[in-house]
Amino acid sequence: MLDRDFIQRKIALIQDDLKHLAPFEKLTIKEIFDDFKTQAIIERVLERVIGRALDINQHIIAEQGGELERVATYRDTFIRLADLGIYSREFAEDISKSAGLRNILVHEYNNIKPDLLKKSIGAAIKEFNEYSKFILSFIDRTSQ
Repeated sequence: MLDRDFIQRKIALIQDDLKHLAPFEKLTIKEIFDDFKTQAIIERVLERVIGRALDINQHIIAEQGGELERVATYRDTFIRLADLGIYSREFAEDISKSAGLRNILVHEYNNIKPDLLKKSIGAAIKEFNEYSKFILSFIDRTSQ
């Protein structure tokens, strides 16, 4: 059974983080990377947003996707939600790229490229706002 409170709490945290991330979208790459604190804040907020979405994905898959093949990667959790009809395959392909960003942020693979981090701010704001709407709509449909 879906834990609506868990999902709604995670969505609220994602939304709060996106509000904090928004002012950084206007910064240049130089402004981001010349200030250690700014770069660290952006990286950590992106990591938190993506991690919370992964928590939601895994919960939904565990509760709703029992007959489906297990997912092997974080990226696959976003794809699986498309299989469950939560959002389109096209949206799943776009947002699933955030799992790769999360891995770069968490494991510091050769340090993050400045243009990737800068581009990720706007993409995260757009995609995770849409994601939140899709998830809330899904839990509303499943609780009726």
